[in-house]
Order: sequence, then C-alpha cells, then structure tokens
Amino acid sequence: MEHDELKQLVHQYLLKKTDFLKVKDTMTDDQLRVFVDKSITNLCHEERIDLPTSLRIVLIRELVSAVVSLGPLRPLLEDKTITEIMINGYNTVYIQRNGKIEMCNVKFTTNEHLLHTIQKILAASGSSRRVDESSPYVDFSLPDGSRVNVLLPPCSLIGPVVTIRKFSDIGTIDDLLNKKMLSKKMAVLLIAGMKAKLNIVFCGATGTGKTTLLNVLSRHIPSHERIITIEDTPELRLMQKHVVTLQSKAPNIEGRGAISIRDLFVNSLRMRPDRIIIGEVRGGEMLDMIESITSGHSGSLAIVHADSPEDCFSRMVTMMLMTGIRLSTEEIIRQVARAIDLIVHIELFPDGVRRAVYVTDVYYDEKIRQPVLDHMFEFKQELQDELGNVSGDWTMKPREPSFYKKLTKRNVPLPDGFFNSTQAE
Repeated sequence: MEHDELKQLVHQYLLKKTDFLKVKDTMTDDQLRVFVDKSITNLCHEERIDLPTSLRIVLIRELVSAVVSLGPLRPLLEDKTITEIMINGYNTVYIQRNGKIEMCNVKFTTNEHLLHTIQKILAASGSSRRVDESSPYVDFSLPDGSRVNVLLPPCSLIGPVVTIRKFSDIGTIDDLLNKKMLSKKMAVLLIAGMKAKLNIVFCGATGTGKTTLLNVLSRHIPSHERIITIEDTPELRLMQKHVVTLQSKAPNIEGRGAISIRDLFVNSLRMRPDRIIIGEVRGGEMLDMIESITSGHSGSLAIVHADSPEDCFSRMVTMMLMTGIRLSTEEIIRQVARAIDLIVHIELFPDGVRRAVYVTDVYYDEKIRQPVLDHMFEFKQELQDELGNVSGDWTMKPREPSFYKKLTKRNVPLPDGFFNSTQAE
C-alpha cells in the first residue's frame, strides 16, 4: 500500500471509527500522539496491515502535525515567493507566485480534513469569529498579518473554499522602483503628497498592490502626526508610533452587535486625528470621509476597488448617493472633485508585474462646472511578447497640478523644473 493511500486510510479511520474530533482539542500533543498510535495499531489489526515501524513513526508525525499545526498549508505559508493561496475544495490548490497563478500538488485528504485545518487556523488567529454551517463565511487575519477568507457549504458547492492573501514585508520605495511599480518622478510626487497631507485614493482590482503601495508611502507621513486606521480585516501596517488601529465587527449569531466602518469613522473624528486612513471604502463611509475632508481633516487616504480613475470617481459619487443624502448629483460630484487631490490606479499585468498605470490630478473646474480628471502620469504599454512580458514606459504631463499650492503652503518642495518635462523617470 502506498504511503499517501495508507495515510488517507488512517485519517478516515480516525474520523469514522474513533472519538478523534471530540477529544483532539482536549489533548496535549503527547497525548494526541499516543491516541493516533493506538488508532493505527487498531486499524492494522482490523485490516491485517503489516506496517513497518519507520512508516508508523512517519504517519504519526504527519497526522499529528496536521492537527496541531497548519498541516499541508505550512510549506505554502513559509514559501516567501508565494503571495496568495487559493483552495477550491480539499483536492485542488492554486497559488500565485510572481504575479502568476499556478496549480500546486498540495492536497488535503478529505473536505473534513480541510475544514478541521480551517478551524485550527481560526482558533490560532485569536479571532472571536466562527465558521460553520450556520455561519458559512468569515474573514480573519493570521498572527503574521496574512488575510484569510473562508466560504463553506451550502454557500460553496465544491466544499470549503479558502483564500489566503499572504503577509509580505512592507519594503521601501526603492523596492517598488526596482520592481517597476513606479517611475522615479511618480515616487517623488507621491512622497511629497504624503508629507503635504494630500487626500489620495488608491484604486485597482483585487491583488494589484493597492495596500502595498499605501503601506510603503505611509512611511513618509510625519512621525508627529496622530494617525487613525480603519479596516474590516487588518492589512495596513504603519511604522509610526502614534497610530490608533480600529477594526469593524461582524454581527453575532443573532444578527446583533455589528460595528461598521462608518460607525468607526464617525467615532474617529472625535479622537483628534491628524489623518484618517481607511483600508477599503465600500459604502456610506465615503460620505463621512468627504465631509471630514471639506471640514478641515486633510491627509485622508483610502482604497477603492475600481477599474480606472474614472470608474473610481464614479464609485465615490455613487457611494455618497446611496446614503440618501439630500444633495443633487451635481453638488455631490462637486464635493468629491474638490475633496480628492489624487487618484492612483494600479494594475496587475500579464507578466506578473504590478504597475501604477495612472496618477491622476482631480479637481473641479468652476468655469465649465465640471470635474476634471487629468492623468499627470500614465503608463503606456508598447509590446507584449508570447510569454506575456510587457514593455512600455511612463509619460508625464508638463504642467503644475491643481494641488501645487498645497505643496508650497506646507513647505514641501519639489526639484526645480519638476513639471517642465514629459520624462517620468
């Protein structure tokens, strides 16, 4: 009998013929090893299997490891080249490495094994949330900061579905430049924007690097500022000392006790913030953010899921309209355009490289009574070869942006002649 076949047989025996699921969490690691050893002895006796001692030791170690640790997930989580793990049922696991998705040979023995691993991970995370048939989905973070999403039947028809966005080192601006995420001039401008308390929105699809870019740029927020971060799942990792982190709360099983992003934002305004950072804006908190900016709370940073700067602007307007605010659409558009200084749009390209495609100046033109989204920087793709490798370069508009006065007012200088060239490097 092959090793994997025998391992699966032992695992099924533990689940069906013993009290394994009931007692596993009450045992020490040593007690668990003894329990598994006895179960293997009973199985071998019932099935008349001649099991060598060396193989028995290996089986015990692997099965106990699957219970007390992360089991098959451990090597994937320890591999620093992997940025995302996608589990579609017990026997199908995909990973994202260097921006590209590939199938890997890691498998769980059964959906029950996968569910048990999920429960162990959730318990180890310290989260108070639960996931089972009555509450079949959950978001939480691992101790290292990796983000986990779980969806169970009956919502999923293929068994437990798990997506893990792995924690990665924040890095520096130089790291992003080396990875070709930004041009040098873009980096200089965005760093200046951080120092001058510009209101900046980062947009793009899932997994494009929005949070990564925000984390790196946030290092340039002056250390004396009081920063409040608001998220539903912790992903922001600021290096400053004076940071207050707030997290929303899901409702309990009775549907009570929920604390929304909007609730936290309103409360944060009473906490004397120098700036507020929202991990992801999805709804009515957009209204609160725009109102706080227009009332003097500059330096707001936020993330919005959108396919372009134009779509991002439209989504912000829509989110405000959905609150039922008694303002005309034209007035809401005007407020958004006057509040937001920059939109930074990021995309994941076929070659696995995440690039800031647009850095867009946002303002309201009072003469024509229209919002203006002017792409200061734009990545222009030239070629894509058969392997998916992309070539291209950034261009820059040679003009002063609408927020230039804010830079000078807050004494944040840019190099002489910065806006006089179309070269983005």
